[in-house]
Amino acid sequence: MTRISSPSRPSSVGWCVKLLGWVCVLLGLVLLAGGLWLIFLGGSWYYALAGLGLILTGTLLNRGSMMALWLYLLVWTGTLGWAWWESGSDWWAQLPRMLSPTVILLLMLACIPTLSRNGRRPS
Repeated sequence: MTRISSPSRPSSVGWCVKLLGWVCVLLGLVLLAGGLWLIFLGGSWYYALAGLGLILTGTLLNRGSMMALWLYLLVWTGTLGWAWWESGSDWWAQLPRMLSPTVILLLMLACIPTLSRNGRRPS
């Protein structure tokens, strides 16, 4: 049986999702390494936890799992809480803390049509 691809879903979407997954893994590794060093120095645990969350998100994203989105929403919410704790309601102080995570969240939301609840890409 020949599989016919849907014209509304370009074949490059899978690669875009994988690229975002690998970007999350690489950013997560950097955050985790820096965060572990910060913990060693007696600082905040945020970076290590966010890094671990990004690594897991990227791994799940590369598998095509919808759990990647839910996990990233948890990381994003934790980032929002940390940013609020660090800078309060000062919008300009929030901007550098929340801009990149929010861009990643928007990219994650764009991936929803290609993600599956059981970890396999929809056909």
